Amino acid sequence: MLETLSNDPRDYAWGSATLIPALQDREPSGAPEAEVWFGDHPGCPAVLGDGRTLAAARADAGEPPLPYLLKILAASSSLSIQAHPDLEQAREGYAREEAAGIPRDAAERVYRDANHKPEIIVALSDRFRALVGLRPVADTLRLLDALGAADGIATLREALSGGDAAALRAVIESALSGGSAGTVAAVSAAVGDASHAEFAEELDVLRAIVRDFPGDPGIVVALLMNLVVLRAGEAVFAPAGVLHAYQDGLGVELMAASDNVLRGGLTPKHIDVPELMRIVDTRPGPAPLLAPVRDAGTGEVFDPGVPDFVLTRVTLVGGERTVALAGPTIALATSGAVTVSAGERRIPLTPGAAAFASDEDVLVLAGEGTVYLAQPGRSA
Repeated sequence: MLETLSNDPRDYAWGSATLIPALQDREPSGAPEAEVWFGDHPGCPAVLGDGRTLAAARADAGEPPLPYLLKILAASSSLSIQAHPDLEQAREGYAREEAAGIPRDAAERVYRDANHKPEIIVALSDRFRALVGLRPVADTLRLLDALGAADGIATLREALSGGDAAALRAVIESALSGGSAGTVAAVSAAVGDASHAEFAEELDVLRAIVRDFPGDPGIVVALLMNLVVLRAGEAVFAPAGVLHAYQDGLGVELMAASDNVLRGGLTPKHIDVPELMRIVDTRPGPAPLLAPVRDAGTGEVFDPGVPDFVLTRVTLVGGERTVALAGPTIALATSGAVTVSAGERRIPLTPGAAAFASDEDVLVLAGEGTVYLAQPGRSA
């Protein structure tokens, strides 16, 4: 089966009003358009050309839910700082909350399913900024030099003097538990006029966060995180436990099919500090960038080594490309004009449009443009 796949944008407040409409060459709706979901996740299943949701179609065919969820994501301000559990943590947490009788749609519910949620994002815009992972402490101490010596900043500097994961854990837990109000105020006051050649982008992001989330304890957490500025086509991977918060730009996001989110600030939503601290990885280090591997027969493969998904980018410059499939596949066009074919079925795709292939061994791609293929992981 090969069929068109579509969905309506989700209007989360952090979304961009223009990026997704521009990709899809249509007029903006006037509302923020944050994400378009291409998948069968029950939170917002995509719709096939015959009018059925993908979830209903797979259930009718006796097929299990997809192990992945593909999205277009467009941010104009920071998402919440968040981390996701590993598979064992998710199963344990879900069972615990089920046994406690917490409704799955309750605001205080953390584990809404028993799955993990590793994710990658590939930039489509010329720049895509994201906070991912915790910066080496020595680098953060240099950034603090730009913020002066106010009491709250001096307190933070002293707390980080250990320079290791334990020090970062203590600072994050204190901030999210309400113990760092002085530091939040000091940082918020200092970033407005601060300058530092090495950290100009970081300060720009912090100024936007302070403007959009005044007094939020996540300001301290954001200050500790790596800023990644992806160029179009570059990707970053957020494995289990790694704090991340996308800031601005347009991208293709692929994740395990889960809704388990433990928040760490920059949000009015529920933050379960003890549970976050149980699963978060506070080891400092560089951001986990993910470079594609070129496959002469396929394209550029972004494979983070998880069983749930792999993402392939196929760039067409005329002619045809036949791509072998490893399972149910979503094809998403992001530039140009391309067609996807299986047998006698042929679907034209413009940027921002998608198709779903099931029970097909190969897809034939033709035209000029770029297509992203989401499939189950190679070790699934």
